[in-house]
Amino acid sequence: METLDINSLISDLALILMLGAIATVVFKMLKQPVVLGYIVAGFLASPHFTLLPSVAVEANIEFWAQIGIIVLLFSLGLEFSFKKLIDVGGSAILTALIIVLGMMSLGFVVGKSLGYGLVNSIFLGGMISMSSTTIIIKALTDLNMRHRRFVPMTFAVLIVEDLFAVVMMVILSSIALNNSVKGGEMVGSILKLSFFLIMWFTVGIFMIPTLFKRFKRYISDEQMLIISMGLCFAMVLFSINSGFSAALGAFVMGSILAGTIEAERIERLISPVKDLFGAVFFISVGMMVNPTVMTQHWSVIGLLAIVVIVGMIVFGTFGMLATGQPLKLAMESGFSLTQIGEFSFIIATLGTSLGVLDKSVYPIIVAVSVITTFTTPFFIKQAEPCYNALYKILPKSWTRLLNGYSHDASESESSESAQLWKTVVSRFVVRLVIYSVVIIALTALSRTYLMPLIMKWLDGGVWARLASVTATIAIVCPFIASIILPTVKRSDYEKLVMASGNVSYVPFVVMGIISATLSTIYIAAILQGIYSSATSVVAAIVLMLATLLIMAVLPSPLRKRINRLERRFISNINERENRRTGHENNLVSDLHLAYMKVGHDCPFVGDKLRHLDLRTRYGVNLVNIQRGNKLHPVPSGEMRIFPGDVLGVIGTEEQIQRMLPLVEAQKEVGDIPARDVKFMHFAISKSSPIAGITLEESRLREDYGALLVAVQRNDDDYISPSPDLTFMPGDILWIVGDPKQLAPLK
Repeated sequence: METLDINSLISDLALILMLGAIATVVFKMLKQPVVLGYIVAGFLASPHFTLLPSVAVEANIEFWAQIGIIVLLFSLGLEFSFKKLIDVGGSAILTALIIVLGMMSLGFVVGKSLGYGLVNSIFLGGMISMSSTTIIIKALTDLNMRHRRFVPMTFAVLIVEDLFAVVMMVILSSIALNNSVKGGEMVGSILKLSFFLIMWFTVGIFMIPTLFKRFKRYISDEQMLIISMGLCFAMVLFSINSGFSAALGAFVMGSILAGTIEAERIERLISPVKDLFGAVFFISVGMMVNPTVMTQHWSVIGLLAIVVIVGMIVFGTFGMLATGQPLKLAMESGFSLTQIGEFSFIIATLGTSLGVLDKSVYPIIVAVSVITTFTTPFFIKQAEPCYNALYKILPKSWTRLLNGYSHDASESESSESAQLWKTVVSRFVVRLVIYSVVIIALTALSRTYLMPLIMKWLDGGVWARLASVTATIAIVCPFIASIILPTVKRSDYEKLVMASGNVSYVPFVVMGIISATLSTIYIAAILQGIYSSATSVVAAIVLMLATLLIMAVLPSPLRKRINRLERRFISNINERENRRTGHENNLVSDLHLAYMKVGHDCPFVGDKLRHLDLRTRYGVNLVNIQRGNKLHPVPSGEMRIFPGDVLGVIGTEEQIQRMLPLVEAQKEVGDIPARDVKFMHFAISKSSPIAGITLEESRLREDYGALLVAVQRNDDDYISPSPDLTFMPGDILWIVGDPKQLAPLK
């Protein structure tokens, strides 16, 4: 049995973390993303850099890096919920699809032109098709542009790209294992992935929020960290056993937890874990940097960097325009996507671990990522000047066409009747898909475990077969009944009649036939293998008719039970939104309890509660204030409201909806110039504009945004500032402000 070398493990971890700490501090001082610091630290710890000690056993770092990928994907999943995917709508999905398909095609063509094989070219296309969420958020934050109009749409595209990346990893794994592109196997992989995703999300969304609510009082921060990481690794294990990657399982569990009211708490708790293991992963990426390979392939690196930048701008802008966005917003979004990052490394790691990726590709991709990361802030800032230049040279008819198209696409709405039919059909399809997946999963589990167990207990024979089939049908029967029950509510039918006058029964009949046919097929699948094919079909039809008869006799209790389960599922999906609006938190009569987070631009910020008089002005009652980890029940009138507070408010649905925009107010702002405020001192020269005038006349605060602390005169003589203090040449000012703004005073 192989023993673990603890000394080498500890020494390697100590080396890379110390180098990581030093490198990230240096990069922070240089105002560059810390991810680049980790990559540099990895290079310094690698055998390619001989001036420092190298990692003794690279397998140790490989192990921690795999943990890092899992934690990184789990944290990314926490920022991506199923509900959020629905909210971003088709425009973000279409934009992301255009970008991913366009960049993959471009990468494949470039790969083939560079002489790479089929699989390497496909992996190259995958690696350059994903923008870095981490780097974009960091760049926009540093540039004070998080509140610009294009940012929410860009983030929505990044969310969808993350999902596409996870799907892409499954497809690339299938291609790598077969070393070829086989359409049938690829479709099979996608269908298998879709089945497992629906099953995992259905079970997870139904069970986890319910358990969190039931045991909330017993779950401290320590227990929540253990539970969330335990769920993450359990899903990773399930994903691996199902034939998928560990990263997929981590992302899925993060997405499930993202829909719960504990999502922000979990995100805060795992942040240190993510930072630690994420650092190890990016350091391991840096260890793959080989200067020799990079020197040999400098032209390829430069070409791919240009392809990434130009391709992202073109496809990003075109994708936004295709979904009806104005030209300026489309260009700002496209220019902000001009880099590759963490998913490129993860895909490269996947290809390397499967042994299908050329060894030279990894350092090339790392180099391209470093170059595009450095250039990202520049291109974000150049979006508006490029738009202005393009606007001047574009024919006026083109600009009118683009703006008119974006207006029509964003403003167009379907008729009320079409919207109602869309709701009815989408509800039918969603229920059909979810219940079908549940039935197939339960049938597979029964045929694998339950049926053989019953056959063994009853020693085979007629009664054993009958008992195993009966038990399986009894398990799936509620879900088959859910498929057969009509999906159209009486209220929906009445609205359809009011909207269109005469409603055709043909669509309802078609939906009923589809449901009955599928249900018969599922029952026949249970019988198949136990009885002959002909017997299975006949028995399935008989059982189907019996089920319809039972439902006709006992419709009300069954429908109530199914409706109760569906309401719980929908409530769990919308849990965070319901908590915010109080929709599912009904107290008495029409009163709801809602929890709303105070935004930075809320008009109540800084005011005492007794001055607000919320009950008189808005008709609501404030029952508690959550500030950080402390809950203030029934706050006094002297308590003030601050940004980030969570207000527990009781009111009617209309009152809460009227108050929400005020409390959560976040204004859209333009560029805010970054200021480097420091405590500094300097001497006044004879030519200084404030020499010979008083402090009051100098307008330091108004014109220079500065605060004067003291004036040093004659070496040891410190003078406290007063309005009539006259500045003399040679005085040393001890002052707080922006060095650039204060430069003229010296």
